Amino acid sequence: MPLTAYAADFARLALANITREYPNFPAHLVTSPKERLEPRALHPAFYGAYDWHSSVHMHWLLVRLLRRHGGTAALTDTTAVVDVLDRHLTPENVAVEAAYLLDRPSFERPYGWAWLVTLAAECRAYGNAAGDRWAEALAPGVAAVDRLLADWLPKATYPVRHGNHPNSAFALGLVLDAGEVSPTTTEAVRERLLAWFTDDHDAPAHWEPSGQDFLSPALTEADAMRRVLEPERFARWLDRFLPALRSGAPCPLLDVPLVSDHADPQIGHLLGLTLSRAAALRSIAAALPDGPVRTRLTEAAEAHLGAGLPAVRRGDFTTDHWLASFAVSALDPGPDQPR
Repeated sequence: MPLTAYAADFARLALANITREYPNFPAHLVTSPKERLEPRALHPAFYGAYDWHSSVHMHWLLVRLLRRHGGTAALTDTTAVVDVLDRHLTPENVAVEAAYLLDRPSFERPYGWAWLVTLAAECRAYGNAAGDRWAEALAPGVAAVDRLLADWLPKATYPVRHGNHPNSAFALGLVLDAGEVSPTTTEAVRERLLAWFTDDHDAPAHWEPSGQDFLSPALTEADAMRRVLEPERFARWLDRFLPALRSGAPCPLLDVPLVSDHADPQIGHLLGLTLSRAAALRSIAAALPDGPVRTRLTEAAEAHLGAGLPAVRRGDFTTDHWLASFAVSALDPGPDQPR
């Protein structure tokens, strides 16, 4: 299922969202009655799309679409996209965002951090004057994330394993893919993933999914370990971690989740789970040698993708403000990721 067929529709959806200030869910601790609380005052770059992290990754979606399809028949009108990104991704706006992050070290940790460096990497990969301009503007935000990661990782004794935003494996995997933080911080990320997960075995896959997951704890962990282990070692690790894959036994991670109410904001997270699973299953499969395990994972990825894509645009803001980014991740892995 190529991204080409969805590019124009996803671009329109993302543009509408990142320029929509309300409704808004600011994760802001109010400490004074004198504080300005308007979303644009707090976040001049990332005020739209309901919450900060969704705004960041919807910006990423637009840059990815420009890079893949800008000026083609799939995405002919790029002017509106470039104009909005030029208005949002300015040095002045990002300076405010970077200061906000540094003043609040637990804000969006680590999920929003990871999407910010992923956005910067996508801008750099775009490879033209516009992308360079946006990447340069985002540099203070990347530097803030680098500093925050360096401060946090030594204290992160235990990973967060559940299937929502604080999930450690998902975010740190994105950080490694982006390649934007310093070599020292990159090595700290790799070391922390290895320390947390190398000895894991017999993951409780039968516990998944939880009722409001949009990430799979087991698959995000496996996808993170795919990034830090050599292929042969990773295959051995996966056999211990999810032995049902090799044995051919039933594995709930391969079954498409049932979503009973698409409009419920929390139950609707499971729509994202179908797409994030699809992306993880594809990447894990591509890291394995040909054989039954790779085939099972690939088939499950296609089933999840087929189930999740129809829900991306429903006209309901509870899903429209975020889900397309996960669809793009599943449809179109980045240049350094397995396909």
